[in-house]
Amino acid sequence: MKRFLIIVIILIGTLTPLTSAAEEKPLVVASIAPLAAIVQDAFGDSVNVVYLIPPGADPHEYQLTASQIELLRKASVIVTTGGHLPVEKKIAELKAEGTITGETLFLEDYKREGFRYLPEYWYGNKDNPHGVWLDPTNALAIARATEKALEKADPLNAETYLAGYEDFEVRVRTIMEAYRVLVDGNHTAVIQMPPDQYALEWLGIKAIASIKPEEEVPAIGVDELVPTAAKADVVVYAVDSPDQLKDAARELSSKSGKPSAEIRVFWKDEPYTEVLRENSAAIIRALGGKAPEEGPATKTDVSRYVAVSLVVGIVLGTALGVVLKK
Repeated sequence: MKRFLIIVIILIGTLTPLTSAAEEKPLVVASIAPLAAIVQDAFGDSVNVVYLIPPGADPHEYQLTASQIELLRKASVIVTTGGHLPVEKKIAELKAEGTITGETLFLEDYKREGFRYLPEYWYGNKDNPHGVWLDPTNALAIARATEKALEKADPLNAETYLAGYEDFEVRVRTIMEAYRVLVDGNHTAVIQMPPDQYALEWLGIKAIASIKPEEEVPAIGVDELVPTAAKADVVVYAVDSPDQLKDAARELSSKSGKPSAEIRVFWKDEPYTEVLRENSAAIIRALGGKAPEEGPATKTDVSRYVAVSLVVGIVLGTALGVVLKK
């Protein structure tokens, strides 16, 4: 009997760690907070999500800390904006040398899912790598690539990850359809910085100039941009940008007589779909429409989400039918 109990204790001690490991959620590490918002919105409680670059820090200057490298070593999946940030270039080096082993997502992974760069029309038509997540098509590509990476890292829960992605896709596409039908595609905007372009062009509004053309280029004077803005339909700027640039955008709006729209480029701890809806509504309001104050209550009630978003489209369409159709 004593011998039997010893065997049982040994078996329990062997099996317990396996049970704990099976219940542990995959760790997803994102380079910036908006990417974490996409992952959290899509996969919810099925994953643990953290991000590396603190809000308010310059992502083009930030460097990984030793503790963050240790965190990356534990990650099941690592999500980047594509690979152009210094932190992301370091992640690529760590992956290549074998320091980190998790599924690591870069530009090519996203392109396979429909991701695209927009050309900076105001700066030699170079690819714009800034703010790519603001385009909902890109957000879907990032989420889909993450879903596939999660399946590789944790195949036992593949159905859970796929269901999360599919729910997220329904909600994102519903917002896209509700707002995109309101713009006829002949509108233009002057933006504050390159990231703003991605919040506009999926709606059919072309960014024709930028107050700050690129990260390494000085801002253009307001008076110099007034003639261009006067021919555009709206001036767009980010609430989370430097005060000097926000003031420049507001002054440009005032001097050109064109309305301004305030959007968010960086945020934390809010669902991606809510920020997408808020940014889209802000742009539509600037063009003369009236957006509703309330959105859908929950992520999981997809039927209600579709119904509310369709109502949004009807309300805005009625308000903007004359304003936006030229």
